[in-house]
Formats: sequence, C-alpha cells, structure tokens
Amino acid sequence: MSSGIEPSSSREEANLFAFQVWSYKQGEMVSLLIHLGDRLGLYRVMSGAGPLTAEGIAARAGLDARWVLEWVRGQAAAGLVRWDDDDDRFELTDAAAAVLADEQSSLLFAAGAFGPPAAPDFVDDLAESFRSGVGMPYDRQGPAGVHRTERMLGPWTRLALVPRILPALDGVVAKLEQGGVVADVGCGAGVAVVAMAKRFPRSRVHGYDISRHAIERAHQLVADAGLDNVTLHNSGACDLPDEPTFDFVLTLDCLHDMTRPAQSIGAIRRSIAPDGTWLIKDIRCAPVPKDNLANPMAAMMYGFSVASCLSSALSEPDGAGLGTLGLHPELLGRMCADAGFSRFDLHDIDEPANLYYEVRP
Repeated sequence: MSSGIEPSSSREEANLFAFQVWSYKQGEMVSLLIHLGDRLGLYRVMSGAGPLTAEGIAARAGLDARWVLEWVRGQAAAGLVRWDDDDDRFELTDAAAAVLADEQSSLLFAAGAFGPPAAPDFVDDLAESFRSGVGMPYDRQGPAGVHRTERMLGPWTRLALVPRILPALDGVVAKLEQGGVVADVGCGAGVAVVAMAKRFPRSRVHGYDISRHAIERAHQLVADAGLDNVTLHNSGACDLPDEPTFDFVLTLDCLHDMTRPAQSIGAIRRSIAPDGTWLIKDIRCAPVPKDNLANPMAAMMYGFSVASCLSSALSEPDGAGLGTLGLHPELLGRMCADAGFSRFDLHDIDEPANLYYEVRP
C-alpha cells in the first residue's frame, strides 16, 4: 500500500533525520575534546592570551604541537575558539574563557562537567538495570563521579550559595552569624559545607552523605580549609537526630536522587528546630512530563537521569524513581505538607536549571 509520500520527500526526511542523529555523535566527540582541553589545561593557557598558534598553545601547556593542532582545529570547527585564517592563529574569547577556563570566579563555568567516556563495565551494568529494574548506587560511579559532580556544582556553591541565596531566606544569615547548627543532607564532596563553615565560624556544620567516596573527598576539603566547626557523617537522612536539632538544613540537587525521598523529608521534619529553615535546591521541571520538552536541555537532563539520577533513585527495590525531571514544585509541596511542614515558599531567581524552596515547620 502506498504511503502517499513521494520517494524524494521520504529520502529528504530520512536525510534530515540522519543528520540529526549524527549531530549527537558529533556532540559526543566534541565532549571528549572539551574534556581533554580541560584536563590538559589547554583552555587555561589560552585564556586571556589573545591569538596563538598551535605551537604557541602547545609550548604554554607543555604538550606536543601536532596533537594540539588537531585539537584546536576541532575546537574551531565546534565554534568554541576563533580561527584566524590569515595567520593560522586561534583565540579563546573572554566569553568562552568564562565557560571553559574560569573555574574559580565564573558562575558559567561548564568544562568540569565533561568527563571521560563511561567504562564498558559501567555501561554493561546500566543495561542490566533496564532488565532488572534495579539501578546502581551513586558510589558505583567511583571517585570520578564525586569529582565530576564537585566540579559541576562547585562554582555555583562557592559564588552563589552564601552571598546570593542565603540572604534571600528569612532570618537565616543572622541566625548563623550568631551560631547555629546546620545539616547539609546529601552534602557530596562538601563544597557547601566548607563554604558555610568558613562564612559562619560560630555555627556547627554537619555534612551527611551515603557515598563513601563523597565523604572521603569532603574530609579532604575540610582538612585543606583548616576548619574545626565541621562534622561529617557517612550516612543519609535516615540517621538524622529524631529530636529538633538543626537551625538550618540544606538539600542541594539530591532529593530527586533518593530512593525514599518521602522518608527523608519526614526525617528532616523531625530533626529541624521549630523555628528552623530548610533550603531545597532542585531541578526546574514541569508537572506534565511532556512540558519538559520546552527546555532546550531536556534531552541532556534525561540522559543524566538514566546514567545517574534515576539509577540512584531505583538502586533499592521499590525505590521512588523520581529521576532528574521528576520532582516538580507541586509534588514537592505536597510531600512537605504530608511530612508536617506548614510553610513552603518557592524562590525563582531566574536560574535556568534550578528552583529554590524555603520550607519551615
């Protein structure tokens, strides 16, 4: 039976679809080049240096010029560096440097998110999760997973959490300046723990995480900072005190990863002081899943979910399995109310990826 579509139209549609598919393969290869540029310090030696030859870039980085030439041509093809055809020089613009080189002072830094390809055995285990329905715990990614997360979220934590987010919360800064008790639940490598302990030396900051690799890294960061007002716990929300203890609780980008988020919320409710505050940072998403497609980065978010967030959230039988784009404001509000919280305020600070919630008993 004829489909009613001319063969030429069908071929054109297939050609366009093939281009779309191959563009994702191109993205995979460019991702590898970005990782190498970050890992080898190529972006850093180009930052602020103006137009450079490949030989000049290689000399600054202490690398082989022929390999650098091929890499930097690929960067130009991807539109990440400027290529001056007249004298074969390459330049990293200030805007590109903010995204690819400036990890310490740019909120836009992104190169740390580009890690090496996943090991074949990890992908094998991920494929098995599709068959068994049970995902892998966060530590299955090894220390590299902690390192990648630290570098993805670290710039925001250092540059925005204390100076921008905490002042937006009612009375939190004053309470911590006087000396409060803080819990960062799902603290990861401890970047937020260190930032708060430095800023509020009178307060005691507790970091909780079920990842052994994360807590090991957090101990290192705390020791490097010379802090004596931090206590780290290799445990999750279920091990929080059963009595009101904390003046301030944080869960940053982690509730949707938890196998039992409702139980974690209940544990936080029991452990927070009657006048305490809970800050939740979680992914901006919609109640109707298809509405998430309006986000131009939705495909990446679902990829992150399969590889990490959903896998973690299903790493125990009957896990909640929310996934990266599964904890929308309406659901979170209901869960907080069910746990006995009475105040739930959303803060939208025009950050593309995240929303913030100020929750109180």
